[in-house]
Amino acid sequence: MEDELGSINAVIGAVWGGMKACTATTGPGFSLMQEGIGYAAMTETPCVVINVQRGGPGTGQPTMSSQQDVMQAKYGAHGDYEIIALCPCSVQESFDMTIQAFNLAERFRVPVFVLSDEIVGHTREKLVIPNHPNVAPRLKPQTPPEEYLMYKAASDGLLDGMPTFGEGYHILVDSITHDESGNRKGGDIALSAKLMQRLCRKVTDHAEELTDVMAEMCEDADVIMVSYGSVSRSASHAVKMARERHIKAGTVRLKILWPFPDEALARLTAGAKKVLVPEMNIGKISREVRRVLHSDVEVVSLSSLGGALHTPYQLLEAMEN
Repeated sequence: MEDELGSINAVIGAVWGGMKACTATTGPGFSLMQEGIGYAAMTETPCVVINVQRGGPGTGQPTMSSQQDVMQAKYGAHGDYEIIALCPCSVQESFDMTIQAFNLAERFRVPVFVLSDEIVGHTREKLVIPNHPNVAPRLKPQTPPEEYLMYKAASDGLLDGMPTFGEGYHILVDSITHDESGNRKGGDIALSAKLMQRLCRKVTDHAEELTDVMAEMCEDADVIMVSYGSVSRSASHAVKMARERHIKAGTVRLKILWPFPDEALARLTAGAKKVLVPEMNIGKISREVRRVLHSDVEVVSLSSLGGALHTPYQLLEAMEN
């Protein structure tokens, strides 16, 4: 398309036309997409956005890596809604998580983000493509067209499949707050409030199902590194070096960043004295870690700005201090 505004709206249109669709961008383009992302959240359009993060704000650093968009992914559009965001750290995970993102988008009818970064995006390494990738089929409505209400949710807050224009369903795709049939109800306080609650809770009520963390050597660890994306490669190497020096260290990698894995993170770090959070931003996810963990646990933000990835030796030094 001519720009990212056109791209995200073309994706939304393609999905309602019966396709699975995604778009890819980086920082400034991701900013331009936010109104369309809000439209997709309100209309419960399952779509995928790949954001290969680079330095910002503004034009920033077009060819340098960052993880500065992690909060924008969750809160970028106005209003209350929830999304799902995955963070690959390798070429293989970039492939696998893109498939996972489409499957999650179909099930939860939300925009799903693949939050990559410049380092992962430019990495060259082995990729195994399965003969039969686990791509979920498009979920069609189970209710016949004459009885179908496009926004009528089941008890779990999720919708009954995804209708397509031209298949006989009565479809009204409008981003004003609406009733179960899609008719505008922006002036109805109670109904609008109920809709906002469901748009959020259809994700947050399934947070346990949407938890995906990888822990290494946390059982007896005094110091634990919590990371995501490309930084987790340095963190894993640093923890192995720390163990060689008889430092009881472990690492937790956040593969799904949003919804944030509150319960899993608290459980995995329960025995630690110190938790280090290396990330290529001003320290955004470290605030989430502080929110989750017991006040007795020291949480230290290891921020890296300007496009420099933490080296394993820098992280090892932080664990030794």
